[in-house]
Amino acid sequence: MKQYFLLVAFFSSLIFSSCISPKQLQDAQDKQRICAESALQLNVEMEGVKMQNQKMRTENAAQDDRIAQLQDTIVLLQDELQSLNNRYANLMKMLETAQKGSQKEMRTLLEQIQQNQSTLQAKEDELYKMERTVNERGAAVQQLSQDLDERNAKLIALERALHQKDSVTNALKKKLSDALLNFEGKGLTVKIRDGKVYVSMEDKLLFASGSSEVDARGAEAIKSITGVLEKNPDINVVIEGHTDDVPYKGAGQLLDNWDLSCKRATSVVRLMLGGSTIEESRITAAGRSEYLPISRAKTQEARQANRRIEVILTPKIDEILKMLQ
Repeated sequence: MKQYFLLVAFFSSLIFSSCISPKQLQDAQDKQRICAESALQLNVEMEGVKMQNQKMRTENAAQDDRIAQLQDTIVLLQDELQSLNNRYANLMKMLETAQKGSQKEMRTLLEQIQQNQSTLQAKEDELYKMERTVNERGAAVQQLSQDLDERNAKLIALERALHQKDSVTNALKKKLSDALLNFEGKGLTVKIRDGKVYVSMEDKLLFASGSSEVDARGAEAIKSITGVLEKNPDINVVIEGHTDDVPYKGAGQLLDNWDLSCKRATSVVRLMLGGSTIEESRITAAGRSEYLPISRAKTQEARQANRRIEVILTPKIDEILKMLQ
């Protein structure tokens, strides 16, 4: 391009230095202008070509990088393919080996599977039995818990009833002690034993020796007891006659100590029922003779203690008995 401009300048100097006509000069200037414009156009095109060449070189470099990457990828894929081919070959060998011994191995495998199935079935059966047992025991435990709750409720009610009975017994003892205050310590005692109130009266308080008729002093004591019983209709009464171990030698219809103890008990019962409002069904008369002594000593004091009438008072326990049943 530089040589071209030098050539244009050379011809221009020749033209201006030579003797030419104005027309020739104008033509030469036009040619010069055209050449300059052409040169400028060529210069612009050359710059464009340079830029395109640079862009192409950049694109070629990028393509070269991509090609290099693809080549590396191809190498890796070839290695993987080779590895897969090797694995495939090994698997084929293993398959051939397995096929050779497959029949025996399959038979062994089937036997193991059948054995495992049998074991599994046995375990499932055992588990089913255990679940059924657990369910049955759960139902039994639930029923037992329900029964226990019911029994606890009954026990609470029973304890309440027993407590009430004890309260009644203690109150009854107090009433009897108050009613018999003049007789206590004079052959008469009032005690609670086994949940019952025992009024024990020595025979000297009630009877003459060998007699079954209650005297006036004894009748007063029986009357005091009767008054308490009339005010407490829920009390059952047992009248027990007791003798000592000395054989009875009296005259009349009494044969022995059995007869004497029974006769004395019935005499107290008749005296208690006479003119009172006590229901006869509440009272029982019993003769115990000499066979339930307070003391087995052979002394005069022991024999005197054994000769007695015991009035045993028991609060009715029908509700308690029903609970126990």
